[in-house]
Amino acid sequence: MPEPVLEAAGASRRFGELTALSEVDFTVSAGEAVGVVGPNGAGKTTLLSVLAGTLRPNDGRVRFRGEDVTRLRADRRCRKGIARAYQIPRPFGGMTVLENVIVGATHGAGLRGQGAYQRAIEVLEQCALAELANRRAESLGLLHRKRMELARALATGPAVLLLDEIGGGLTDAEADELVATIRQLHAGGVAIVWIEHIVHVLVQVVDRLVCMNAGRIIADGPPEDVLKDASVIDAYLGRRAA
Repeated sequence: MPEPVLEAAGASRRFGELTALSEVDFTVSAGEAVGVVGPNGAGKTTLLSVLAGTLRPNDGRVRFRGEDVTRLRADRRCRKGIARAYQIPRPFGGMTVLENVIVGATHGAGLRGQGAYQRAIEVLEQCALAELANRRAESLGLLHRKRMELARALATGPAVLLLDEIGGGLTDAEADELVATIRQLHAGGVAIVWIEHIVHVLVQVVDRLVCMNAGRIIADGPPEDVLKDASVIDAYLGRRAA
């Protein structure tokens, strides 16, 4: 087994009396793509937030490349190589697409001047946005906003990319376009942890599928095996017809 690039060990997170994560062990190896599915309230986004550093676990540890990063803020983790793209893109108003992505390269990767500009140009090409570089970001349609959200995260130079339902709200054709881009990123060696409700989208990309329910991991393995697991069918996909 390859060493994990990012892992949560015994991670629990409580909000008052609600336990959103309960002693979760989760790993992703270098270059691996892991999909995370489960019903609403299963703890998926809480897990992603614990990995990203926007939430600190009440118990357990988070390690990145063997280093304990449990107490590091999200911005510090981003500088180390953990980037996150959100479900709802929030472009910086009054700025172009290029300028938005330069912000990622500057604040996420610590690049300056020509270095930040060159990184931004490269990721705009990767995310099929080069022709829109000088457009105001707020004028973009949803698919291109999501591409820009992806590009802004990619500009930080991540080893691990955390995707939080980035396919949400897209048509099937738009989702297919986004999948093609993410598949290329994965082929380039970026490890991916992707939460998504559109299961047929996930399985086009991921090497492994994890299903969560009630704050715990109930299945973890090859996508075809997880989707046939009786506990996953009961909790998330719906019971088989008798």
